[in-house]
Amino acid sequence: MTSASTLAPSSTAPHQLAVSLCSAGKFAEAAALLQPVLQSRDSADQHVLVETLNVAAVCALGLNQWTDAENYWRESIRLQPDFVDAYNNLGILLKGLNRLQEAEAMFRSVATIRPDQPQAYNNLGAVLYGLKRFDDGEAAYRQALALRPDYAEALYNLGIVLYDRRRFDEAEDAYRQSLAVRPDCAEAHNNLGNVLKELGRLSEAEQAYRQALTVRPQYAEALNNLGSVLKTLQRLPEAELACRLAVTIRPNYPEAHNNLGSVLGDLKRPVEAETSYRQALAQRSNYAEAYYNLGIVLHKQERLAEAETAYRQALALNPGGVEAHNNLGGVLQALDRLPEAVAAYQQALVLRPDLIEAHYNLGNVFKELNRLAEAEVSYRRAIAIRADYADARFALGTLLISLGQFEEGFQLYECRYQKQDFIYCKTPALLPCPQWHGDTLAGKSVLIWQEDGIGDIVQFARYLPLIKAQGAAHITVACLPALHRLLAALDGVDAVFDHESALAKAAGFDCWTSLLSAPLHFTTTLETIPPVTQLKLATPLLEHWRARLATLPAGRKIGVVWKGNPRHQNDANRSLPSLTALAPLWSVPDVCFVSLQKGQGEDEGQSPPACQPLLHLGSEVADIADSAAIIAGLDLVICVDTSIAHLAASLGKPCWVMLPGQGLDWRWMHERTDSPWYPQTLRLFRREAEEGWPAVIERVRAACLEELSVVLASDD
Repeated sequence: MTSASTLAPSSTAPHQLAVSLCSAGKFAEAAALLQPVLQSRDSADQHVLVETLNVAAVCALGLNQWTDAENYWRESIRLQPDFVDAYNNLGILLKGLNRLQEAEAMFRSVATIRPDQPQAYNNLGAVLYGLKRFDDGEAAYRQALALRPDYAEALYNLGIVLYDRRRFDEAEDAYRQSLAVRPDCAEAHNNLGNVLKELGRLSEAEQAYRQALTVRPQYAEALNNLGSVLKTLQRLPEAELACRLAVTIRPNYPEAHNNLGSVLGDLKRPVEAETSYRQALAQRSNYAEAYYNLGIVLHKQERLAEAETAYRQALALNPGGVEAHNNLGGVLQALDRLPEAVAAYQQALVLRPDLIEAHYNLGNVFKELNRLAEAEVSYRRAIAIRADYADARFALGTLLISLGQFEEGFQLYECRYQKQDFIYCKTPALLPCPQWHGDTLAGKSVLIWQEDGIGDIVQFARYLPLIKAQGAAHITVACLPALHRLLAALDGVDAVFDHESALAKAAGFDCWTSLLSAPLHFTTTLETIPPVTQLKLATPLLEHWRARLATLPAGRKIGVVWKGNPRHQNDANRSLPSLTALAPLWSVPDVCFVSLQKGQGEDEGQSPPACQPLLHLGSEVADIADSAAIIAGLDLVICVDTSIAHLAASLGKPCWVMLPGQGLDWRWMHERTDSPWYPQTLRLFRREAEEGWPAVIERVRAACLEELSVVLASDD
C-alpha cells in the first residue's frame, strides 16, 4: 500500500517554503512556518487553511506526533468533505496504527469521491486483508485491476490473498502478471517461489528464490526459503549454506535459525541443530515449531526428560500440534509411562483421526499393556487408512501369531520385506533368483537364505525336511559360519555355505526363501506345527564335552545364560543386569552350574563371584554345534530369551526361559507357561507388570527346589 503522504500545492510563499522543508525532512522548521495560519484559523482563508492543515499533518506525522496528524487531517476533511488527499493520508495513518475499521472508512470515502482511482481500491484491499475479510479484499483488488489491468502492486497484493486462500494456480498467475510489469520486485519473486513450492514444483521454486536474490542479494527471507527448498530436495550442504547466510544477514531471524536446525538435524549433527533451535527460541520465546523441533533432536539423543519438556512447551503454545502430541507419546513410551503415552496418542487422534502413526503407536503401547484386543483394533485402523503401511501390517502380523492366529499372522509377517528399517527389504534385490511363494518345488534347487538370528534358524529348521518332501532336488542353506556344522548334519540339507559364497552361486538356483516364510507356505496352524528336527551331533564332539562336564562334582548339571546379543532391539529388557542376578539359584542343593554365555557377559563367566562357583564353557565353544554338545550333557538349561533356548528345546532338553515384561517376542505367545513350538520341553517364566527380575528368579529357584525334590523322590 502507498505510504507517502500527498502535499497540495500552495499559492503563498510561506506555504511553498514549508512544503519544500517538509519534503526535505525538516518537519519542525516546516511546522513553525505554518503556525501563524493555524493560530488564526477563524480569520484564515478556508482554502489556505485546508492546505495548511494538510502540510501540518504531514509535519506531525514526520515528528511521530500521531494524534496531531490525525486531528489536522480530520479538521481539513470537516472543512472540505471532498478532500481526497486528506482521506487517503488519514487512512494510511490509521492503518499504520492498526485501526483498520477506521482506515476502511477513509478509503471507502476516497473510492466514493473518486471511483475511478485504482489506488483507493488497492489501499482498501490491503485494509480488508488485514481485517481477514479475504473475499472483500480480493474484490477490492480486482476492482483496482478493472480500472488499471497493469497495476503491479494490486496484482502482487491479489497474489497474497489467493495464496492465503490456497488458490495456488491463481496466485501464480497474479504474481507472474505483476512481475511482467515490475520484474525487479524481489518480494514478488520470493512469493512466487512460495506458491511454486506449495504446488510441488520445487525446481521452479528454487529458480524463483534465486531470481529474488539476484534482484536483492541480501534478502534474508528468500535465502531462508531457498534453504527450505534445498532441504526438501536433499541438497543439504547447499541448504545449510543458504540458511547460514540468512542468519548472518539477519541474526535475529528466528525462522532461519529454526530452518537451519532442521537442516543440521538431517545432516546428523544434533548438537549444532540443538544450538540453532535454542537460538530461534532466544529470538522468539513463544515459537512453538522451534520447541517441537528441539524436542525431536533431544529425543534422538535419548535426552528424554528434556525432550518431554520441549514437546510440552510446544503444546502449551500450540495445543493443536498433532505431531507434538504424537511425539510426546513416543517419549512417554520410552520412559515407560505407558498410560500417559496412551493419553498423548489419543489426543493426537482426536485432533487428526487419520494420523496413521498415532494409531500404530497406540497399538504398540496397548500391546505392552497387554490390552491385546485394543492393540489389534489400533493396528487395523492404521491399515484401513493406508493399506500398504508396512509397520502396522508387520506389528499386526506378529500380534496375531502371538495369539495363535497363524493363517493371517504369517501372511502379514511377509510384509517385513516392505519395511525399510529391516534388513529383509534388501534380500529380494540382492538375490538374482526368484523368491519362493509356495508354488511347486518338484525338481527345483532351493536356496535357504538366513536373514534372522541364530535362534530363528534353529527354531524353523523343522521345515527343512518338509521342503525336501515337496520334491526339492537340492537344498542349500546360506547362513552364519556358527551354524554350519549343526545344519550340515540335518536331514534334507544338501549343502551349507556362508552368505558370500552362496551369493556368488545364487543365479544358479531356481528360487530362494527364508525359513520364517515356511509356516505361511505350509499353512501352519497351532495344531499342525511340525515337530522339531532331530539335531545330529558327532560322537567325538559329544565325548569331548562330556569329558569337560565330568570334572564337575556329582549332582544335577544346569546350564545358564543371562545375557543375549547386545545388538538385539530388545536386549535392554530381555537380558539380566549381570551374573550376580542369578545368585539365589546357587542356594539350591546338589546342583552344579555351567556357563554357556558367549559374547556379552562372557567376562563374568570367566571370573564369577566366589559365592557363585561356575564351570564356564562359553569361551571354549567355536560354534553352535559345540553349544549343542554341551547341552546334551546337561540336565536343565535356564536362560533368558536367546538362541540357546531354541537349541536346548530342539535337543529335547528341559529348558526354562525367563521372559521380559516388555518387547516380548511373538513366538512365546501370551499367558502361557509352555510353548506349542516345543511341547513338554520348554517352560516359560514371564516377568509380570511392575515386577523386577528378582521375583522371576525367585520363582525359578522355587521350581528348581520342587524339581529336585521330585527327582530325589523318584530315586528313592
